[in-house]
Amino acid sequence: MSIHIATQLKRIASTIPVLLLFVFLNTTYACDWCNNQFFMELNNERKGTLVSDELLNAIRAQHDFSKMAENAQMEVADAGIASSSAGNMATAAPAGSTPPPHDFIDIIERDNRMQTRATSYVPQDTEPDERVRITLSEGEVYLGNGVIYEGFVIDGGIPGPTIRVQEGDVVEFTVVNEGNVDHGASIHTAYTQTSKYLGSIAPGDSARIVFRANHPGVYMYHCAPGGHAIPMHVIMGQYGMMVVEPRQKFRLEEELGRGPDIEIDITQHEIYASGKDAVTGQGNPLYTMFNGKLFRYVEEPIMAKPGDYVRINFLNVGPNLLSTFHLVGIIWDYAYWQGNPENILTGGQTVTAGPSDSWTVEFRVPPDEGAYTMLTHAVGSASRGAIGLLIADNEAERTPYVSQQGPIHTDEEMADIRERAVRIVNSSAPGSPEIDIPQIFSQDTDEVQVQIIGNSFYPKVIDIKPGTTVTWVNEDVFSYMEGEFSGIHNAVATSGPDIFASPLLTHGETFSYTFEEVGEYDYICTPHPYMKGIVRVSEPDERIASGGGTQMAGAPGWVTIIALFLAVIAAFFSYVALIKRVED
Repeated sequence: MSIHIATQLKRIASTIPVLLLFVFLNTTYACDWCNNQFFMELNNERKGTLVSDELLNAIRAQHDFSKMAENAQMEVADAGIASSSAGNMATAAPAGSTPPPHDFIDIIERDNRMQTRATSYVPQDTEPDERVRITLSEGEVYLGNGVIYEGFVIDGGIPGPTIRVQEGDVVEFTVVNEGNVDHGASIHTAYTQTSKYLGSIAPGDSARIVFRANHPGVYMYHCAPGGHAIPMHVIMGQYGMMVVEPRQKFRLEEELGRGPDIEIDITQHEIYASGKDAVTGQGNPLYTMFNGKLFRYVEEPIMAKPGDYVRINFLNVGPNLLSTFHLVGIIWDYAYWQGNPENILTGGQTVTAGPSDSWTVEFRVPPDEGAYTMLTHAVGSASRGAIGLLIADNEAERTPYVSQQGPIHTDEEMADIRERAVRIVNSSAPGSPEIDIPQIFSQDTDEVQVQIIGNSFYPKVIDIKPGTTVTWVNEDVFSYMEGEFSGIHNAVATSGPDIFASPLLTHGETFSYTFEEVGEYDYICTPHPYMKGIVRVSEPDERIASGGGTQMAGAPGWVTIIALFLAVIAAFFSYVALIKRVED
């Protein structure tokens, strides 16, 4: 018992700096501390393990090792944490810094001689034609149908704003982090290095990149803080559409001699109730929608007139599901893969798009008034929110342009929505109880397992009896890349009758704690403090009284066994009586 207490006190003591920084400063220092702590473990108590060998090899492959250690020691010192050996897992150079100059004039001259377009590279001091700015943060948005989603946002919404530039423009793209954790950006429009400029931007900081948009089309941009955080921040909502307008005219525009009457930007995307739903199989989204709201264009139909020329820029963000975009009653006149007018197809009932795939489609509204339904013909997704209407009415005022940016609400509007909402969804923390159903384990259950997967705990809320041992197992797999140690998690109590604190766990590692005291324990993952879970410890009588509307789990109790036995006996005698009646 004394060994157990000593071990627990050591874990709690090692966690105090993280909790103090988390509470009194901001979460980015806690994240940096955890990364540095794990780096030190790889070089000390974990040395010689498979995890240490593989992660240190990955680090060496991406960084100058001595430079990392030097940067890490400076950052740890700035955070007020003593360290004899550390490594900066956030980035080897400050976000937005200019890399060492290299003379690649021979490559640039070669590219200028080629028939294909040049890459997007320009010196970072090039004067831009267009300046773009987005802000990244954590927040909440209204999805419609009474649903609030808590996640990561761009300019306060999901998706972020549509960004439009012209082919050939030099673009200055600035990213501002107004959140509490590291964010970043990946810009699919840029045919050049972006991560060293926009990766791992600390809270309150900003970064920029300058590039030339040489390739026309419809592109995705999204948060990319580095490593494991890249897919997690996409799953949680940080993405948008960027359109590079081509110099070359689209075919239907040439034939009609004019531009479109209506231009529509549509992003299809998914919302997940848990990280487990997001990263297992092909994904199991709770909702799938167009442009940030369930059935948005059923509630707000896009209005057209018969004969109108319509152009749609379609992007499937995913992050998991395939889309087959379709308009009922329409066959495309022309479809352009990735939105490039050179990639032309004629006719077609759908366009098929995997995650980050895009199309531009053009058609004429038939001389027949009525509603033309747009949907993904992967109809399971359509039924979860990805349906809209284009209504042809000769007397209507047409909708000339539709942006893919999600709806934005003021603080006052969100306060009113919050009071009237029917549910809250959060992929990394407990939401409404009908979404994150508390798992009530029977009184005969002595051991319970909680998975750490997809930057969430699963189940997020458990109800157990005193004396139950809970084991957390890390099922995240992603290996190290620049930005953060991927999939490194822990479980640390922030409130409750007792305190527990696990070490940092990598893939497949576990931590167990036996709960003796009755009460509710809130806990977080300190490297990812938006990950939250709850352990409720209650006496059997209290748990039976409060068990309505929740799921029972674990081994069946004696009451359940006796009830099943009596049911079998009753069924047997009913069967005998039935046979007797048949024989009579």
